Amino acid sequence: MTPSFSSRRAQKVFGTFKQDLAELMEDNFPAGAENEILRDMLFNLGKLRAEKLDILELRLLNTAFAELRYALKVFKPYRLVPKAAVFGSARLKPNHPDFKLAEAFGRKLVKKGWMLITGGASGIMEAAMIGAGAKNSFGLNIMLPFEQQPNLTIRGNEKLINFKYFFTRKLMFLKESEATVLFPGGFGTFDEGFESFTLVQTGKARPRPLVLVDTPKSVFWKSTLTLLKKNLLGGGLISPQDLSLMQHCQDADKAVDELIQFYKNYDSSRFLRDQYLIRLKKPVSDKALEEIRRRFKDIVSKGSFERLDDLPEDDHPDSSLHRIVFSFDRSSYARLRQLIDYLNTL
Repeated sequence: MTPSFSSRRAQKVFGTFKQDLAELMEDNFPAGAENEILRDMLFNLGKLRAEKLDILELRLLNTAFAELRYALKVFKPYRLVPKAAVFGSARLKPNHPDFKLAEAFGRKLVKKGWMLITGGASGIMEAAMIGAGAKNSFGLNIMLPFEQQPNLTIRGNEKLINFKYFFTRKLMFLKESEATVLFPGGFGTFDEGFESFTLVQTGKARPRPLVLVDTPKSVFWKSTLTLLKKNLLGGGLISPQDLSLMQHCQDADKAVDELIQFYKNYDSSRFLRDQYLIRLKKPVSDKALEEIRRRFKDIVSKGSFERLDDLPEDDHPDSSLHRIVFSFDRSSYARLRQLIDYLNTL
């Protein structure tokens, strides 16, 4: 029986893929960390057949990979621009005080050289994007069982990305932003906010400002913080320092300042083998280093805080940054935030 045109085309495409795969796996494939990772990915792709997953599981893996690949491609040209992930209710109308506050926040933040990432829908998300403008906005839209159209500001924009899965969307919110900003909202807002809070508290996300924003007459976040203090802190379910990870602002300028202040001196950080490395824009004097050693000795597992002058130890491209390292106890992330706050005062 003669194969149909579509099946012949599929065979040709698959045959080309097998040939490309074989070439990729050749021993003379150029060396490098990126290529080693690609080899591992191809190996895991080949293992899928042996795993005998059902069609729904294969579709899940394929869709998740495709969503992440495309999202990474969209964000790549803007990697050097700081971004804030903004969450809040999709139900608020343009005449609502929080809508107007979110619009002002977006407008003021982009003047500081930042961009915004929102869910791309209506309400707070639309307000922040109106303030920031489409040029400075990303929309990570989730496809829901009920219709949810992107707002007019981001609709048709190349920086609008549609996701089938919440978990891939959540990953991109955290990976591509330097701050999390919460306006009043429902279950979705609390979901995103507490996830950011949990990931920073446990060290699964890099340190970042977590800012709660509402109007001066609102009791939305005040009542929420009261509840957390009474039931979580009062019940001994969190550490006393944990709530310092959140900052509450009732003014757009102050909310913007929280983000800017966090990166005033602090640039970034990471684990460097068995030590924690913090990159700074300004040098740490001997006097300041001694003060750091005194104030924050409780988060050091051994040794003390030291300067890192051997730059090849760090893979960050900016050699003008100053670095300190210490053996972090890997649990006191709220105290790590307090250390960053102190470093920003230097």
